[in-house]
Amino acid sequence: MQQKTHQLSISTQGRKLYDITPQVIDWAKHSGLRTGLITLFIQHTSASLLINENYDRDVLVDLEAFFNRLVPDGDPLFIHTVEGPDDMPAHVRTALTQTHLSIPLVDGKAALGHWQGVFLYEHRHVASSRRVILHLIGE
Repeated sequence: MQQKTHQLSISTQGRKLYDITPQVIDWAKHSGLRTGLITLFIQHTSASLLINENYDRDVLVDLEAFFNRLVPDGDPLFIHTVEGPDDMPAHVRTALTQTHLSIPLVDGKAALGHWQGVFLYEHRHVASSRRVILHLIGE
């Protein structure tokens, strides 16, 4: 059994879903391992990770529309507004999504479904630099 790690640095330009599938697939492919489990972990509390459809971009637009209705910026319910009206909504969005993902490695490839992609979901409106740790255990 072997383990490998890698850090992705993703520059975001505000709130939206960023497709990081190519970086994950490329790293897994060049890991030298054939079978195992890839874990992704984002080191932030106002961004998250998702696996969702990467074919029709309308899915991403609709997801954002849903989250805008579910957790609106500036909601008077929130008292934590240190960094602005999108501060606490960003934390709620992270709590409702995921900070880590697991993807099987099969025959040296990330075993994503046909229409599946891996996304970093930036929940803040400001540009940020986000870190995603990739860990692979396998053989």
